[in-house]
Amino acid sequence: MRKKEKEITDFKEIESILQEAEICRLGMSDGSTPYIVPLNFGYRDRALYFHTGHAGKKIDILKKNNLVCFEVDIDAEPIRSDIACDWSMKYRSVVGTGRAVFITDRGEKERALGIIMAHYSPNRAWAYREPSLEKACIIRVAIEEISGRASDS
Repeated sequence: MRKKEKEITDFKEIESILQEAEICRLGMSDGSTPYIVPLNFGYRDRALYFHTGHAGKKIDILKKNNLVCFEVDIDAEPIRSDIACDWSMKYRSVVGTGRAVFITDRGEKERALGIIMAHYSPNRAWAYREPSLEKACIIRVAIEEISGRASDS
């Protein structure tokens, strides 16, 4: 990391950002073409969980190449100035890499959906109907590398 003063070294703070963020941007590689999508997600035990349909571009890409990167950010706010090059940005962010796997086991799907739902609606238990579980494509990304950055100016 070039600007060490912006680095977040406390893993608990990195996890806090992951737990507070509402959108995760998932980056993939379709051969030599990058592809990124914003997704709802859940985080637990150094893994990200995503819910999606069984067909589409991201599914096609992940079946060929499961190496991914991701980014989340919170507290983003421009810091304005009367001088154009003196503008800055306040933020806290996390980036990382990992490998995506498709979860097919019914029990694991239900557990993963619970993690995603808890991210947006904590302290509530959810039940999942069998047709919904069948239609759901669940992706788990085991995080291999992760880092955080923060800037107040």
